[in-house]
Amino acid sequence: MNSERPINPRFAEDLPFNQVAPGPARYRTRTDKPVRYVSVVDKQGGAVLGYVWVSDEDDAAAWEPRRAAGPRALSEGGLWHARLTEAKGRGVTPSQALAELLASPEGNKGRVVPESLAAAPDADAVKNLAQGD
Repeated sequence: MNSERPINPRFAEDLPFNQVAPGPARYRTRTDKPVRYVSVVDKQGGAVLGYVWVSDEDDAAAWEPRRAAGPRALSEGGLWHARLTEAKGRGVTPSQALAELLASPEGNKGRVVPESLAAAPDADAVKNLAQGD
């Protein structure tokens, strides 16, 4: 049985390779290292919409919406994610990004409360805080 098999014509052609450019630079969204965070409150009623947290140790930062704030917190998150992504694209550390947010605290529906700056043992602690109410 030394006969050669015919080549399947589907495999005889070269396959095209389309290289896709990488997406925007982003901070990691999870960490088990210590984080610093600030509250973002609703401009209208003052209720906490969520928290922006950062960790330089893992180059991580994210928005954590507060469950009790509902859809308003979720829609507000887009702005904070965009601001963090833009900061990462400029090569800014998470702590520097947080300092920029504190310097320019206004969002669409919410604003950062500089006096709320606090520390937590990890990102899960902030997530639990956001889910707790």
